[in-house]
Amino acid sequence: MRILAAMSGGVDSAVAAARAVEAGHEVVGVHLALSRAGGTLRTGSRGCCTIEDAMDARRAADRLGIPFYVWDFSERFRDDVIDDFISEYQAGRTPNPCMRCNEKIKFAALLERALELGFDAVCTGHYATLVSTEEGLELHRASDNAKDQSYVLGVLTAEQLAHTYFPLGSTPSKALVRAEAAERGLSVAQKPDSHDICFIPDGDTRGWLAEKVGTATGEIVDREGAVVGSHEGAHGYTVGQRRGLHLGVPAPDGKPRFVLEVRPVSNTVVVGPKEALAIAEISGERFSWAGAAPTDTEFACHVQIRAHAEPEPATAFVTDAGVRVLPEQPLNGVAPGQTAVLYIGTRVLGQFTIDTTVSAVPVGA
Repeated sequence: MRILAAMSGGVDSAVAAARAVEAGHEVVGVHLALSRAGGTLRTGSRGCCTIEDAMDARRAADRLGIPFYVWDFSERFRDDVIDDFISEYQAGRTPNPCMRCNEKIKFAALLERALELGFDAVCTGHYATLVSTEEGLELHRASDNAKDQSYVLGVLTAEQLAHTYFPLGSTPSKALVRAEAAERGLSVAQKPDSHDICFIPDGDTRGWLAEKVGTATGEIVDREGAVVGSHEGAHGYTVGQRRGLHLGVPAPDGKPRFVLEVRPVSNTVVVGPKEALAIAEISGERFSWAGAAPTDTEFACHVQIRAHAEPEPATAFVTDAGVRVLPEQPLNGVAPGQTAVLYIGTRVLGQFTIDTTVSAVPVGA
């Protein structure tokens, strides 16, 4: 096959490309320039897609003896990921930019261009596996649960899965990938993994948002509507947050309070006790299936609401209007805008963006 290897500059994508070459495929490496900030440099393990990463990717491609290119996807990244991130926070939601990047950039814009240029598939260093069945390809968890990235790939469609290649999915551990990189003479063998949001490398999301959308004083209220504090912008808060609230009125029981809801229209943040974060039901209108769609409109599954969260047993209900999920035990701290990925066993069935949540603890309880 003709394989386009997406090379981020990290060890995973470098080894994935190496395995594609070793498997006998015709491989071309490409690094995506997602920022036009010419002076962007990497600091420790924060961020990605920097000048340093591009140079590391080129060195890996040279070592493998494959052609290498840098493609400027910064405008598409800004429109589909960064602007979406800002607008979602302004709407009082908690977005997942890595999910949007996979959906809109790596497996949409990149894959589209790859197919136009005659490539058969895009290769990445994601930890996930593809299983061929009579109904088509299925997306499954990786062998290494600690590195499994199937959650952030839950947005892929059957058509996209048909043109993807995940060489690392069956690798038992990340340590083995690093050892293999060292054996192959790849300079990124011990390079730290990237963390945090790539376009906010210092990790200060609230400060970054304040620069983009400004500040506006608003009220922090409890579940009964009593004012207990103030803030400089509701967009700087997320459901489940405890730190940085600076409340002027302590809770009657003296216990910490957490953000329960963000109301952007009134610029209000609602806080309450930790137990009020328990969610009995989630639902969403925007959904997709990673392969064949379920044949039943009601089925048992597991739901995962964060990349590193534990999957929880649940029952899902599917209609033309969307997906509703009832977990067997309440979920903790779920926010609209998050992505819920549904699993049956190790298989990724599909995903939906959470629009509404139902608290397991009624107001006044």
